[in-house]
Amino acid sequence: MKAAELSTYLISGAVTAHPKDRRVVTESRTVSEGIQDGLDAQRLGFHRAFLSERYDIKHADVLLSGIAARTSSIRLATGTIDPQTRQVWNVAAFGATMHACYGPRLTICLGLGDDQIFKRMGVKKATYREMVDYATMYRSLWRGESVSYQGQSGSFDNFSFSETYDGPAPELWIGSFANPKGAETVAAAYDGVLLPPVFTPRATEAAVRRIREACERIDRDPASVRICQSVITAPDLGDEEFRQLAHGRATSYFVYPGYGENLARVNGWDEQVILKVRNHPIFTGLSKVADMAMHRHQMMDAAALIPDEWMLDACAFGTAEECVDNLERFVEAGADEITTYGSTPAQNAGLIAAWKKRMSQ
Repeated sequence: MKAAELSTYLISGAVTAHPKDRRVVTESRTVSEGIQDGLDAQRLGFHRAFLSERYDIKHADVLLSGIAARTSSIRLATGTIDPQTRQVWNVAAFGATMHACYGPRLTICLGLGDDQIFKRMGVKKATYREMVDYATMYRSLWRGESVSYQGQSGSFDNFSFSETYDGPAPELWIGSFANPKGAETVAAAYDGVLLPPVFTPRATEAAVRRIREACERIDRDPASVRICQSVITAPDLGDEEFRQLAHGRATSYFVYPGYGENLARVNGWDEQVILKVRNHPIFTGLSKVADMAMHRHQMMDAAALIPDEWMLDACAFGTAEECVDNLERFVEAGADEITTYGSTPAQNAGLIAAWKKRMSQ
């Protein structure tokens, strides 16, 4: 097996401000626990720690800065942040400030975002063309150049930084399924791609192939794009927690129209199952998107409709060694990096030890 880095995803999904009663460790995680998880990730030797955000008490800038201030070597990355909610100079300034304060170890990962949430904000979901424009302007600002733009990402004329960071810019990644248009966008403008959880190895392999072919069409070295696959891991965890992490998380994806169908298509799953999950009675009458109204452990009645074989193919469970065996399938499919997802870094202590041992053989 080719060498690959193992990273970790911190406090994935919904979080709380204060500890609540919970049956398992990953239920109702707090934001302060997310910072401690970042410290654990460095101590255990993870390559990188990803942290996504939500429009409430989970702001990536704040949490990543808190982790960076108390660590020295682990690489840090946003999970996916939406360009429609941040002007390009805001993101570039965030990266410059992080690097100036804590050294050049940040990766910024963008995503297209969700139509339903954006409609409530009065903005439109970004197009792939706009994602390329955004990346181009981001790099221009880092070079000290002036940028002008008028479009979905804002309107400004001859804007530039008055002060710049004398060092490398944070790599710019994109969270994507890497379907044809997504793969072309990765090849055209991005340093890496974060593939979402609940991909099967077959889906990973197909995404890797599309990215490489897109790079070759524009004479870009495919090896210059780093491909990271998110995989839900549950090493030596009980059945209840595994099901919350796997089936519960998948449910939170399936309830999004379009996203759930896309997962079904890339994985070769029956879309009718997706619709049955989405139309479960527990979601009836919600005033907002289910994933914003409920934590995954509250969705388990609907999650019971998901076939176990789907989750066993797309996730890593069992002993630490068995988890490594499962993760190897994604490396063989072409991923350069794997990030654990759902479970905490501390819960993956045995897994990363087994991973490092396997990589050294």
